[in-house]
Amino acid sequence: MTNWKDCEIQQLNGQTERIKHPAQSQVLTATWTGPWTEQWNQVAAIPNLAYIPEKDQVLLMVSCGNPHQAVTSTSDDHGATWSEPQYMHTDDHGKSDTGLAVGLVYTVAGQVLCWTFDYMAVPKQPWIRWSSDDYGQTWTKRSPIERNLYPWDRPTIERDAQTGKVTKIWETAYIEDHSREIWSQAYLRYSEDQGRTWSDFREIPEWSATNEVCIVRAKNGTLVAAHRTDMPKRFVKKNPETGEEDALDLYEGLGISISRDEGQHWSTVEKLYDWGRHHFSLLTLENGDIVMSYTSRMGYVETAEGYPQFGVEAVVSHDHGQTWDLDHRYIFAAWPGNRSDEWLWNRCSQATSSVLLPDGSILTAFGTGYRAEVIAGNESAYCPRDVGLVKWRINDEDLNDDTSIADAPFDSDLRNRFDPQWNTFA
Repeated sequence: MTNWKDCEIQQLNGQTERIKHPAQSQVLTATWTGPWTEQWNQVAAIPNLAYIPEKDQVLLMVSCGNPHQAVTSTSDDHGATWSEPQYMHTDDHGKSDTGLAVGLVYTVAGQVLCWTFDYMAVPKQPWIRWSSDDYGQTWTKRSPIERNLYPWDRPTIERDAQTGKVTKIWETAYIEDHSREIWSQAYLRYSEDQGRTWSDFREIPEWSATNEVCIVRAKNGTLVAAHRTDMPKRFVKKNPETGEEDALDLYEGLGISISRDEGQHWSTVEKLYDWGRHHFSLLTLENGDIVMSYTSRMGYVETAEGYPQFGVEAVVSHDHGQTWDLDHRYIFAAWPGNRSDEWLWNRCSQATSSVLLPDGSILTAFGTGYRAEVIAGNESAYCPRDVGLVKWRINDEDLNDDTSIADAPFDSDLRNRFDPQWNTFA
């Protein structure tokens, strides 16, 4: 029995009326039970999807509970139904021993990779590489990441077109230090033996002031990277007690850089949005288009009550990542928050992950706090938080030639302020 519900997604058509397209959606965690809960009233965040072609199966990894623990589930019908979720790994006493999970990726011959981080441990544990040789059913702890770098986005898998053999894996990570003038710096490394050994992480000068980085190979041979960019200084506030600068990371932006020499050099990061959009996922389609899903965490106009609104969008590049069709982007979901203080982020969107399915449709997962409410006695704690799924297709028909948003400056209100006019979950 399918869990899909028929729905509509919206596509901008320049400044004219939006186009509505049929799609399918579900709030996955609303159907879940598991060893951690009898009825879903939990935190489920940071969904990661991987498509396994040999099994025609989708693997999902989610960070559940507080503190987060990695949970997996699989779908054999392209997202319509899912297996009972289970902890990714447990200790000898049956207790989950992973933490927050990111960077899920399928390589070849049953091998799946991911990272986990136990941010609640004292002292904090490093990011740990895990691998599975049986399509994500069982997992083995490998090695910690070097130099206190932070991984986040899924690695990029390169395969031989004839044999399907993995020839290279690209992986990114970053450092973030708010005591510096430039907070973030992103790094790049690669493996040519399916992840057994790696090159050293290399600081990419053009990736200064960026942290999370996701890479795809474009059809013209270039490497295209999406970047989460440091927040504009106008949103930064100084803590009167510590003197340290800080701000909600929801204000960080989104940019693109390109390499034409196999990752040796990269173009300067060109911002698509100055603020409020990130947590992206990239796909290269058979026709050469590149699709990027991402979260809209700030920038949507406030509600009449003064609360922020959040959403999930996607945009397409028709020229190998050089330009992006912002005037005809897609909106999958939008919903309001219910507070405007420093805890507003609990209702926001986070962590999109998209995979291309054999029929040409796209399955996109995203985190949402649309149902989240304050836990009594703990002002900073919100739950539940859910995983949303949408199955959709690209549309290039009946679009006008408006480029006013794409032509506007990256830091303009036309780019960064948007009225969703929609509440998906109303």
